[in-house]
Amino acid sequence: MGTQAIVDIIVGHAREVLPDLGTWPLGGADSLRELGANSIDRAEILVLTTATLGLRIPLVELAQPRNVGELAKLLSERMAQRGARVA
Repeated sequence: MGTQAIVDIIVGHAREVLPDLGTWPLGGADSLRELGANSIDRAEILVLTTATLGLRIPLVELAQPRNVGELAKLLSERMAQRGARVA
């Protein structure tokens, strides 16, 4: 799955958790924290996203990305690693 598709999934879950975002344009450069997500909101978004992607990753490993795009890239890499192990 491509990074942009993962960005779209993260944004979709962010809109679920933070309905005040409405139709505000969101993308890879946005930070969940700067969008108003507190730590519980961010954890919920991460749990929903990893579940959608079928990944099991400790949340602490997802703390480094500074924005949605970096998070999507990390998740994409994890999916590729998982695919390599399965093959």
